[in-house]
Amino acid sequence: MPLLLSESDVRELVSMRDLIALMETTLADFSQGKVEQPVRTVLGVGAERNFFGVMPAYLPSLPAMGAKLVTVYPANLAKQLPSHLATIVLLDPETGALRALVDGRYITEARTAAVSAVSARLLARADARALAILGSGVQARSHVEALREIFGFGEVRAWSPNPESRGRFAEEAGARAAGSAEEAVRGADVIALVTSSRTPVIEDGWVKEGAHVISVGACRPAEQEMDPALVRRSLLFVDSRAAAERESGDVIAAGAGHIQAELGEVAAGRTAGRTSPGQITIFKSLGLAVEDIASAHLAYRRAAAAGKGIRI
Repeated sequence: MPLLLSESDVRELVSMRDLIALMETTLADFSQGKVEQPVRTVLGVGAERNFFGVMPAYLPSLPAMGAKLVTVYPANLAKQLPSHLATIVLLDPETGALRALVDGRYITEARTAAVSAVSARLLARADARALAILGSGVQARSHVEALREIFGFGEVRAWSPNPESRGRFAEEAGARAAGSAEEAVRGADVIALVTSSRTPVIEDGWVKEGAHVISVGACRPAEQEMDPALVRRSLLFVDSRAAAERESGDVIAAGAGHIQAELGEVAAGRTAGRTSPGQITIFKSLGLAVEDIASAHLAYRRAAAAGKGIRI
């Protein structure tokens, strides 16, 4: 019988440290052509053009196969619901039969931050000490957790446009609430952009030499989080070239020719990341189905071994 895993089940079974290690190997497999994954299919729903994405993938090495169904409804926040919701369907690769239904909201949150942590480990300077977080939602919280697994930051600065949420997040994260995005960014070694903004929130002139920038928001062609001038003067890494060239407004505005490599190519040792201390590196994250399926598969294996979840 298939297994049903709730968000609380997944949280109990899979740690952030687990996911960081898993995402590094999964990205390497993706960039070496060891997985099968098309670019996701996206529908705009209703007059608000809410986001509905279908993300299938097959990872022979595990083996694991399935798809994530993900929605982004910004108006949900006013209804006390998460804006991002997801369900992951795991199938038996040998028969195609349903193996598990896994709540994907937390997996989406945590694996995104885990991938960002991989980018920081591979692309940031080893002496990084100051972290800037732009945004104050669930991704901001998960990114602080994940990035602290990589670096012992002496200073964390937080900024978002809403003073109340900014102050609350800063207190929870042990960060300093900055008065502006510029104040948060100037002098920071690692900068995580985890916003819902559709226009750039960071300017080229604010970013110091040697910084590493992680951009998680702006996942549609008409949206941007970064000043195109910053993207053009940096070494740009992406999770998927095909997806970035088609879906990322930040990449499209700067020109796809600026892509240095996929992060998985660096993880696999096929290409260099940072080659000098003064380089600015950027990781543009869009999210890959293989990340979700690998994460759900790990939760499923542990649940089956521990007798967790509900058989349906």
